[in-house]
Amino acid sequence: MEIRGVKVDVRYLKELNLLYEAKLRDLEEEAHKLSGESFNLNSPKQLAEVLFNKLGLPVQRKTPTGQPATDEEALSALVDQHPLVEVLLRYRELYKLRYTYVEGLLQSVHPRTGRVHTTFHQAVAATGRLSSQSPNLQNIPIRTEEGKRLRKAFVASREGWVLLSADYSQIELRIAAALSGDPHMIADFQAGRDIHTSTAQYLFGPVSPLSESEKRRIAKTVNFGIIYGITAHGLVQRLGGGLSRTEAQKLIDTYFMRYPAIKSYIERQIEQVRKCGYAETLLGRRRYIPQINSSNKVQRAEAERLAINTPIQGTAADMIKVAMIRLHKRLPDIPLLLQIHDELLWEVPESEIESIARIIQEEMVEALPLPNQVPIEVEIKVGENWLEMAPLSLS
Repeated sequence: MEIRGVKVDVRYLKELNLLYEAKLRDLEEEAHKLSGESFNLNSPKQLAEVLFNKLGLPVQRKTPTGQPATDEEALSALVDQHPLVEVLLRYRELYKLRYTYVEGLLQSVHPRTGRVHTTFHQAVAATGRLSSQSPNLQNIPIRTEEGKRLRKAFVASREGWVLLSADYSQIELRIAAALSGDPHMIADFQAGRDIHTSTAQYLFGPVSPLSESEKRRIAKTVNFGIIYGITAHGLVQRLGGGLSRTEAQKLIDTYFMRYPAIKSYIERQIEQVRKCGYAETLLGRRRYIPQINSSNKVQRAEAERLAINTPIQGTAADMIKVAMIRLHKRLPDIPLLLQIHDELLWEVPESEIESIARIIQEEMVEALPLPNQVPIEVEIKVGENWLEMAPLSLS
């Protein structure tokens, strides 16, 4: 993957760079109008002066040097208090997209190959996942519309070839169901139900003022938060305003009533790591967590979260690596371009899409069978670039 690299559309990236430059200028002008003065939006000191001294917004917290914090978390907490804050957050997002990603990718294009060659590290991420660096191609934004535009720059490099993405569906929750043996969660997966919708129905019941999409969003946050050892305080922070700690704790308690074996798994896993000092994946790969017996409460809490999540994230990492090795043997002439968390990105000839996709799906599903008959699903998408991809149905 490192030697082959991935093709990017340089012309498109240059156009995107100009577009972001113009949008940044517009946002800067808007910020100056809303604040009533010109200031450097990238200066924390000047920003703090405008927000907290001139506009009188409440300081959320202070930095180690005693200055009011103006990072994304602090600004997000103020977003309902003044229109300037929303403009600043949009400016921050675009600024990062332009200077970190667009310009970073343009500078990374190899002059001879015309491709971007990242470096993958196998022993950096403690979970066992590959990590990408120089440039980091695993961090290309996908959550916002502006961020998604970047994925359009990644293209197939040959005429008659397209990109194929294969993504493990909700793999960490499936592994959590398998390791805990929770009957309700296993039944949801075996029946092919959407796990977040199913959880939402139980958390909120049939009568709720929230929209279906909002209920699903909260349920998704709870589902993934639980396997990361989230607390009521953490859930409030993750979901934003409108939820008290009491309400957040009620959501967690209700969740454990629905999935009691998940709670038992969490308690059992923490106790086991306390005794032996390490957590391990389904394949037996260990991660030592000595801080689990620390007298420091903060260190101990973090170690407990690692004890819960390591077998889940670590097993997901093992699974995709096994799949990559098996697929390299079965498809030696089909270029694997990137591994991004639970997704693999390939370049395949259009004429062989279906036959290749079947092999990819088969090997990914069978790479590491899960206990308790929890099914593994792999979503396949195909397209001319990494953004505009259509699902491929294999009947």
